[in-house]
Amino acid sequence: MELQKRLRVSLLLLRLGVFVVMFVWTLDKFVAPDHAARVFEHFYHLEGLGAGALAVIGVLQLIVVLGFVAGLYRAWTYGLVLAMHAVSTFSSWQQYLAAFDNLLFFAAWPMLAACVALFLLRDSDTMLSLDTLRYRS
Repeated sequence: MELQKRLRVSLLLLRLGVFVVMFVWTLDKFVAPDHAARVFEHFYHLEGLGAGALAVIGVLQLIVVLGFVAGLYRAWTYGLVLAMHAVSTFSSWQQYLAAFDNLLFFAAWPMLAACVALFLLRDSDTMLSLDTLRYRS
């Protein structure tokens, strides 16, 4: 039983840590749309996104990220957070080639590992979760 409690606490801490990063990335679309547009242009090759398009993306991302931190619809929200972060991590591949000029980009890898762990262990991530409709394998 002790192991189960430690697992739930660990998964909650991972969920909260991933949420902090994803929430700030989401807020960037509202607070600094020019910065967010440059990120979309440089890393995702999506040019010309205006404040309106970024707001729509931001609202959709906010819904997912809030569902994720609340532990709602874990198969979907954890999967979408994993997918969003994986796209972000892999689209930054050029930064990894100049490793010592871009050290902060390497923080994406342990966060990606945390997203994978949360997705794989989503049935056990129940501490402070609002999801009453648990995912069933």
